[in-house]
Amino acid sequence: MSESVHTAIAGAKAPTQLTTKTARQARIREILSSAAVGSQAELVLILADEGLHVSQGTLSRDLLDVGAVRVRGANGSGYVYRLLADGEDPAALTRPHASPKSEPEAWSGKLAQLCTQLLVSADSSANMAVLHTPPGAANFLAQAIDRAGIPLILGTVAGDDTVLVITRDPQGGDDVARRFLDLAGAI
Repeated sequence: MSESVHTAIAGAKAPTQLTTKTARQARIREILSSAAVGSQAELVLILADEGLHVSQGTLSRDLLDVGAVRVRGANGSGYVYRLLADGEDPAALTRPHASPKSEPEAWSGKLAQLCTQLLVSADSSANMAVLHTPPGAANFLAQAIDRAGIPLILGTVAGDDTVLVITRDPQGGDDVARRFLDLAGAI
């Protein structure tokens, strides 16, 4: 954090006797709302400057309690803590690559190229599609699927040569398996 931000926060000191958990967490919320804090160590120093000494373990629990998550900063480099709004999904914030796209856009580009190169076979059951790749390639393909932000796909799990794709539709596995095979040129 820049010295000017640190000075501005330190200049707005809260009372030095923040002794209750509730008061400490309220101060953490205030700090995170007014400054870009990139690490727990940085937050520990800010709190210490205000006369509030907390351990890393306590601070870690406090950050969970106040709904703070670490997300990519506004300029795209580095991470900062951010408070979740009521009902906000932390998973959507911590996976910046999972931005939803239109169906045609999501199923094209790099994902199509990777399917052509890596997809060996695909099968399905209910809301799942199982994609087979050469050994060692499943994680690479799963990451590309996650980054594509395909709205009908809930997520993936990768092994060494197998990707499990979970769909939002309870019967969507067959459609997704066929789409992947189509991308690979197997249909």
